[in-house]
Amino acid sequence: MNDYFFIITVLVTLSAIFGYINVRFLKLPNTIGLMLITIVFTLGVFALSYFDSTLLNAEKYIITQIDFKTVLLDIMLSFLLFAGALHTNFQQLKVQRWPVFVFATFGVLVSTFLVGITVFYLLKLLDLDVDFIYCLLFGALISPTDPIAVLGILKKAGVPKKLEAKIVGESLFNDGVGVVVFLTIFQIAALGTGEVEAFDVFSLFGKEVFGGILLGGILGWITYRLMKSIDDYDIEVIITLAAVMGGTVIAHKLHLSAPLAMVTAGLIVGNDTVRGSAMSEITESYVDKFWELIDILLNTILFVLIGMEMLVLAFDGKYILAGLIAIPIILLCRYTSLLLPISFFKKRLDFVPKTNLIMTWGGLRGGISIALALGLTEAMQRDLFLVITYVVVVFSILVQGLTVGKLVKKVS
Repeated sequence: MNDYFFIITVLVTLSAIFGYINVRFLKLPNTIGLMLITIVFTLGVFALSYFDSTLLNAEKYIITQIDFKTVLLDIMLSFLLFAGALHTNFQQLKVQRWPVFVFATFGVLVSTFLVGITVFYLLKLLDLDVDFIYCLLFGALISPTDPIAVLGILKKAGVPKKLEAKIVGESLFNDGVGVVVFLTIFQIAALGTGEVEAFDVFSLFGKEVFGGILLGGILGWITYRLMKSIDDYDIEVIITLAAVMGGTVIAHKLHLSAPLAMVTAGLIVGNDTVRGSAMSEITESYVDKFWELIDILLNTILFVLIGMEMLVLAFDGKYILAGLIAIPIILLCRYTSLLLPISFFKKRLDFVPKTNLIMTWGGLRGGISIALALGLTEAMQRDLFLVITYVVVVFSILVQGLTVGKLVKKVS
């Protein structure tokens, strides 16, 4: 118990110090600043370890004690997605619901296969012999864009509201779908293709996705009814917290998608109609501020952790080269996977010029991809894919994150 308290204390303290340095001196968006400072800090600790390895050992101890995949996917993600959905413009999302749905399902699946196929041949060229199914797994973990990274950066970038609804809506839903696609392919890879029937794949996928959305709908409705029947902001904030924690436990027990359940519940509770009829002004203000704070706290800890994950990487020249070449490949695959849906909906929904370009560059990868890569087994080439994922995520957040605002201004 003491160990966990010590680790959380160190993470919160580092988040506070790095956050202060960023706000005071660097003035970058929080997600970018924190990750950059942590990477620089970790490199500094590496350099210092030649003279004294105390700090390096302490950082290694923290990283080895934390199961990043479980902490992010099973605990943090539910809170972060609920908070993100709560502050999403529901009316805009309602108008854009069909493109968002197609981007988050068809887009993720197309991107998964495109990335899987190209990376399979890329690794062959680099004399790295990897089974196709494992490349497909990599495609599944790198295809979903990360709502946590996207939300924080788009607010600062001044993206047009219509486009923001598409990018945020897509990233809220596509990581839920992406996790399900990953788990489905993971099961096929673990059991061997002969053991898995097509029907099993579809039923697992359907149950996770639609079951998760249905559970979220029920949770959102119950939360709304409870909040409507009382007027006490303290208890109403606790009800929203209970909905997220209880909903996550129920989703895991029933093998439904907790991320999709939390997004759905958050969208229902944050909907203007529900806010107007179930929350007084003071309650609305407290609920929003509480979830904003949770969002910021978990976000800062998450990006400090991503920076620290450098310590578990296998630094191999070929792996890093594969990661660097994978960056343009993944961007190209994302651009291609959005072509068909965008051209289909373009005329009907009055898309912003260069939507595909902005959605490709603004579709950042983040902690979810790293968490899934950490969940691979040694037989699935975990070390190789973890390095490639890390290189892609760092490029995505530091380079794409810092320039997406400029791109928006240039093309709009």
